[in-house]
Amino acid sequence: MRHRIFVTGPILPATEVVVGGEEFHHAVRVARVREGEEVELFDGRGALASGKVRLVGRDHVTVMVEQELPSREARIAVHLAVAIIQLEKFELVLQKATELGVRSIIPLITDRVEIRPERYRGRAGRWEKIVFEAAKQCGRAVVPPVEPATTFGEAVKAGMTRIVFDADAAADPAPAALTEVTLLVGPEGGWSEEEIALARRSGCVFQRLGPRRLRAETAAIAATAIIAARHGDI
Repeated sequence: MRHRIFVTGPILPATEVVVGGEEFHHAVRVARVREGEEVELFDGRGALASGKVRLVGRDHVTVMVEQELPSREARIAVHLAVAIIQLEKFELVLQKATELGVRSIIPLITDRVEIRPERYRGRAGRWEKIVFEAAKQCGRAVVPPVEPATTFGEAVKAGMTRIVFDADAAADPAPAALTEVTLLVGPEGGWSEEEIALARRSGCVFQRLGPRRLRAETAAIAATAIIAARHGDI
């Protein structure tokens, strides 16, 4: 894949884009792009184009935009609501879910979350950077937002289809055609009985991830991949 450069302004064919700052440093000092080299440009909001490096300056690089590129975004909008687990594992989920095409990620506060709030407060910037780097690496034109942490009770109120993954629950029939869905994955200790009852009352669909009990981070990644595959993205 060609080196990818994030830009904040418009990406229009037959126009020049000037790139400075951290993106310039990474492109020129790390990736060592050269004049005449083809690159990709993306804005994190859906615009994606190919271009050619016209000039490498001391503190900026100029790229001539050549043509728009087709979207690599998933056809189904998957929102992953995942319990805040051990932070290194949670950050792995952020990375892999982004690669798998999720539209947004919602950190969940559940009854059995073991991580104290003071340990994840203030990590929004780090989490956003992880998602940005994953989107850049995998070829996406959209950088999915990491939403503010929310409670399980708030998450199950969403108007769209909500699928709760639970290793012990009786599985409901899988939804057929979906355009948007929220997947809910619990912490290491699973859902509480109160959360299960609330999800049932709220009309959530219950699904399982096979006959084995998966770790929380594995479950979140597997659930995302399975739903993407069912609906034509993988």
